[in-house]
Amino acid sequence: MAGKGKRMRPHTLTVPKPLICVAGKPIVQRLVEDITKVCGEKVDEIAFVIGPDFGKEVEENLVKIAKDQGAKGSIYYQEKALGTAHAIMCAKDSIGGKTVVAFADTLFKADFVMDTNQEGVIWVQAIEDPRQFGVVKVDAQGVITDFVEKPQTFVSNLAIIGIYYFKDGDYLKSELQYLLDNDIKEKGEYQLTNALENMKSKGTRFTPGKVTEWLDCGNKDATVFTNQRVLEFDKGQARLRGKDVKLENAIVIEPCFIGDQVVIRNSIVGPHASVGAGSELVDSVVKNSILQNNTKIKNAVINNSMIGESGEVMAKAMELSISDYTTLA
Repeated sequence: MAGKGKRMRPHTLTVPKPLICVAGKPIVQRLVEDITKVCGEKVDEIAFVIGPDFGKEVEENLVKIAKDQGAKGSIYYQEKALGTAHAIMCAKDSIGGKTVVAFADTLFKADFVMDTNQEGVIWVQAIEDPRQFGVVKVDAQGVITDFVEKPQTFVSNLAIIGIYYFKDGDYLKSELQYLLDNDIKEKGEYQLTNALENMKSKGTRFTPGKVTEWLDCGNKDATVFTNQRVLEFDKGQARLRGKDVKLENAIVIEPCFIGDQVVIRNSIVGPHASVGAGSELVDSVVKNSILQNNTKIKNAVINNSMIGESGEVMAKAMELSISDYTTLA
């Protein structure tokens, strides 16, 4: 999760993309919880590869996320964006034995427990346009035969969603190190898919793991849609309501997340709205949007929007993507 999150700007100017909240939880926390759930075994350690400038508070939050899953939290830094294989090797001291690798800008829904006896599992999802993703080809037995990075001509619609399982983490590490030692790059970067191809050619049997839904958090519109789907998944759960919420002549249309100490007055919220803690909505309509903590909305109609922490919007009707500490009046 060391990237700059440029497609999510201005929201990533003050907070790393994986710590942006969706339905009341940071993206990376949801991902960690979901992966831990499907592993079917105790997770001993969770290693986070971050940028060197994320800061102490972010690092402490990440370690706590791991601790909440009963695991040790470790922090590593990727100084330069040199590709996925390089990013994973930044955490080489934590790689060994059964290993899951995940990229923290994606969420998923899955109704299975992972078979950790497999040599390797690459989680995929069929999509309409695979040109911006790595894809796999499979044979009649369902075994992966090829890995192709961002194909510009069609070879398969099974996109790699960014979650991988390896029974032998030490073997993975040795193959990644081979790429770095021999300066083997694809499109100018060290790619995990090259290591996967080498492992496959040496006999490693990779199978596809299919999820029921894959949710991208790469840009504003995708993240708002992901928020909508997560709220649908979590509909009816008590944790979607915070403490000390004040509703005064207000209507909440489910599903919504309402954080602690939110005030909603003379307003309609929902469906598919997430309102962060300490926010205040007055004489407004907010639907299908993400409002981070301490936002203030007055005399406004907000739809398909993201408002950053402590953002303020007054007397407007529009689609928005507003960064932290911005006032629009």
